Order: sequence, then structure tokens, then C-alpha cells
Amino acid sequence: MENDLKLKLEQLHQRVDALKEQINTEEATKNAFVMPFIQAIGYDIFNPTEVIPEFICDIGTKKGEKIDYVIKKDGEPVLIIECKHWKEKADAHNSQLHRYYHVSKSRFGVLTNGLVYNFYADLERPNIMDDKPFFTLELANLKDSSIKLLEKFTKQGYNLTDILDSAEDLKYIKAIRNEFEKELQEPSDELVKLLVNRFFEKPLTASRLASFKEYTRRALSNSINESINSRLKSALNINEKSPSKSDQPEVAPVDGNPELPKFITTEEETEGSQIIKAILREVVPAGRIAFRDTQSYFGILLDDNNRKPLARLHFNFSKKYLELFHNGKDNGEKKLLESLDDIYRYRKELLATVNHYQQKNEVEVPSDEN
Repeated sequence: MENDLKLKLEQLHQRVDALKEQINTEEATKNAFVMPFIQAIGYDIFNPTEVIPEFICDIGTKKGEKIDYVIKKDGEPVLIIECKHWKEKADAHNSQLHRYYHVSKSRFGVLTNGLVYNFYADLERPNIMDDKPFFTLELANLKDSSIKLLEKFTKQGYNLTDILDSAEDLKYIKAIRNEFEKELQEPSDELVKLLVNRFFEKPLTASRLASFKEYTRRALSNSINESINSRLKSALNINEKSPSKSDQPEVAPVDGNPELPKFITTEEETEGSQIIKAILREVVPAGRIAFRDTQSYFGILLDDNNRKPLARLHFNFSKKYLELFHNGKDNGEKKLLESLDDIYRYRKELLATVNHYQQKNEVEVPSDEN
């Protein structure tokens, strides 16, 4: 479903990009861009009981006010859409949508120019549309996370509870991210004092505070840049040399202190490796199962031997993968994990991997019939 929706949106973006200079009116924007979008998320634009254009909505003493589109599912409004010309900003005219939202009975409103779709809800106050969107979809910058959320708005996948839960999460994550980005650009006195007071025991005079603000800005910037560079190098290493054929070399700490940990093992890596260890202990003692964290993956080894990989956890990116070696150490096979519980689905492959490394069949791997 996700891949199908992504393909439709990519095709729509190509259409929008090719036609937009010839689209001179708001009405043309609706017909050429917005209606295909509504169709892409599964609604029948030719069914006037499902997609209602120019829906009349009386607001107080104002009669005959119209919403560009109301989308209904099972007879109930699920989305109201207000459209603007593609050259206008999709966040510049939300007052009209505010008025419509109050009387529409829909929990979600969309303001769009055909290029950008801003989704609004009433998370702050019931029946009153929030000032800021909780979700923005840009056709020119499609992200897997955005497509996954948009799936919940499709006719087939619509789920009010799931959307509201996601909307609240996104709203506060976005707000925290905005504040963090402000701190990166110009650290606040509060943040500087919070950090500096942990290691600097002298009073923070005005001149010292000014100096430490600049130090903080540079430290944050350097930290972000080094993190990005590290991930880029890791990605390049994966492409240039398959990690299933040889381990990536470990990178020494930046300050050369061998007493500091080389990598930060995440909670998910720890939990995932313990699940694998629990499965493998059916056939080998716990002492023979070793863990090794590297820059690009978390490795589980037999006898702490690089030539005997049992599994690898690739958890450093948005999607998480389990790499299996039941076909041999040089034939790693990655499996997408939706959750850590998915690891249990590959019990048979993990046990078969141990079997490959056992000399003279010294350990019999139990069957998976149970």
C-alpha cells in the first residue's frame, strides 16, 4: 500500500512540475493538481456523495459560504480542503479554513496550493482548528514517514484514533525540534547556564556568559556536523564494501583516549541483541555469544570471532534491519523489522546459522516444528 501511494504521489509531482507554469488560476490548480491528489488517496472524485466540491457551509449570519472540497467516508466528513493558487503559500490563508472547520464536523482540515498540503486538527481546543499544522506533505520532498502518515487518511486506511495519536506526537516533536533549531542558531542564556554550570564553578558574569554563548553555539554546530559526516562515511562504506564480507574497522575516539567507549550502544540495540542471545542459547552456551558494536551496525558473533557472524542489527537509520547469515557468512540477508518482536520470526534462520559454524555437527539444532 505504501509503495503504491508513493508511486502515485511521485507521478503527481511530475505532472505538477510539468504543468504548473501553464496553470494561471485557483480553479485550474484545483482541477489539475488537487483533484488528482484526492483520487490518489483513494476517494472517488466523480462520486458527489464522497467528494463534494463547493460545499455550502453557513457561518453565523454569513450564508452561502463554500468549502472547496468536503470528503466523506461512510456518510461522515473526514476532511475539508481549502485550495489556493499554486503560486500562493499554503500557510498564508488559514483564517478561512478556521471558519469552515468550526462548522464542518470534520476533525481534519487541509490547506493546499497543490504543491504543499498542510494538515490541521483541533488538538489545543475542541472544535477549534489549531493555528499550526501538525503535518505537512510536500510533493517535491516526499518522505517515507510522511507517506506512512498519509496512508491513515486514505479511504482504505482511514483511522481516526491512529491519526489523532500521530498528530499529537508530531505536533510536540515539531515544536521541540523548532526550539532546538533556534538554540543551534542562537543559544539562549538558559541553555548556556544549564550546560556551563555542570563544569564551570566560577560565577557567570555578563562577559563570561557572552563568551560561553559563542562556545556553546560552536560546540553544538561541531557536534551536529561531525554526526552528519560520520553517518555519510558510514553510508559510503556500506555501499563500497558489503558489511557481510568483512567487518567495518572500528574508529578510535576523537580525542584518542582509549578509555572512552568508541560507540554508543542504544537501548534498542541492547534489547535486540538480548532477544537474539535468548534464541541462540537453545543451542550454544551464553559465554560463546559475543557482542561487538561498530560504526555502522551492532554485531552478534560466535566465540567473538569476526569470521563467525551470527547476526547484525542495522539500527542507525530510520528503518531497522536484521541481517542474517544462515546462507553463509559471505551471504548476509537483511530483513526489515517493524518492531523488535519481529526478530522472533527469524528463530529458524538464527539457529541454522549456528549449525553452519559447528564443527563435526557437535551441536544438534532443534527443529522448528514446535
